[in-house]
Amino acid sequence: MSKRKVIIIGAAGRDFHNFNTYYRNNEAYEVVAFTAAQIPDISGRSYPAELAGKGYPKGIPIFDEKDLPKLIKDLNVDECVFSYSDVTYQRVMATGAIVEAAGASFGMLGPKDTQIKSTKPVISVCAVRTGSGKSQTSRRVIEILMAKGLKVVAIRHPMPYGDLLEQKVQRYAEVSDLAKYKCTVEEMEEYEPHVVRGNVIYAGVDYEAILRAAEKDPKGCDVILWDGGNNDFSFYKADLQITVVDPHRPGHELMYYPGEISLRMADVAVINKMDSADAAGIQTVRKNIAAINPKAIVVDAASTLDVDDPSVIKGKMVLAIEDGPTLTHGEMKIGAAVVAAQKFGAAGFVDPRPYTVGKLSETFKTYPNIGVLLPAMGYGEQQLKDLEATINRTECDSVVIGTPIDLSRIIKINKPYTRVNYNLQEIGRPNLDGVLEDFVKQHKLG
Repeated sequence: MSKRKVIIIGAAGRDFHNFNTYYRNNEAYEVVAFTAAQIPDISGRSYPAELAGKGYPKGIPIFDEKDLPKLIKDLNVDECVFSYSDVTYQRVMATGAIVEAAGASFGMLGPKDTQIKSTKPVISVCAVRTGSGKSQTSRRVIEILMAKGLKVVAIRHPMPYGDLLEQKVQRYAEVSDLAKYKCTVEEMEEYEPHVVRGNVIYAGVDYEAILRAAEKDPKGCDVILWDGGNNDFSFYKADLQITVVDPHRPGHELMYYPGEISLRMADVAVINKMDSADAAGIQTVRKNIAAINPKAIVVDAASTLDVDDPSVIKGKMVLAIEDGPTLTHGEMKIGAAVVAAQKFGAAGFVDPRPYTVGKLSETFKTYPNIGVLLPAMGYGEQQLKDLEATINRTECDSVVIGTPIDLSRIIKINKPYTRVNYNLQEIGRPNLDGVLEDFVKQHKLG
């Protein structure tokens, strides 16, 4: 019986995991290609033979998703598997229409075929959209568990933008590890907040190898925390599933793949940003949680903000810099920098679009609805240079940095700036303290 030929439609993350857990060494299938989208400059590479296993001595090529119809016909493909996240249902099914019109079948892989079981208790923290506040929720969970004397090792959803073989298993325990692994801004934004708090965080490409390394971490490991990204569901079978919803984008929890899956699977739903969202948005997400997952514990929360130097903001015309993916495929119109600028009395916002250069100009063309905010794009060296040049060209009084990292550590800013700090703060009960106390008792930890 001939093998079914498969293309995995992805964006350098879930696609590689689906291959590793379901297709690698599966005699019924031959994966003939990956396609890439969402992330700049990730097509044109290949998935290395050393990671692909037997049957793929030359590795697996990665093409641009726009070439999908031609690839299906040229490679005689039987099946295409959709394997990336934070996309509308319309986008998913439009891709399915392209696939089926070209003659192939269209599908997706679920948790049963892709989740890996750990030898340690696992808590997953996911979100319904990029930019909901998942990372601050992860930090809060770790803070509570560490206060109980437990050693928590975090594992982050993949961001393999560099050499895939070198990135098979990455361990971040010091700030210097960010340079060691040649991290992009997007990677630093996820890893640095953990490292500066004394946490160890793993990431990479092969998530079974990563899990086994994390379970045996030199600093010890009592609990694995899955720090999910891009509204994907967990790569690991979780003992406690927490999903963050965002009342600034009410209704999105029922409109995006696979965010709704994460919410339906959640043991705990955290409604974040209640301090800055309107009452109607909060009520909408509360109603939707009750409709699709009435058994979930609902935790109300605020995203509390502070800045290093309020005087840099008060009365000034500011440039607001926000997390890149949150503004691009996350589609947010407001972020931490905007909320902080309003809170601390900025006179107004300067539109960066007349001052953008290079790849940042391309970003605004691709995502025209970003508006007057500047996304901190830094997937590669050129993007980082263009970000620095754009900031320094912008005619503003000062800069408000809403990214989770110290941006001034990697670029030079020629005007006054201040960083925004933000953390999760639960409102009333139930709260994460109570949820995690029950988790610790259930698993006989501590």
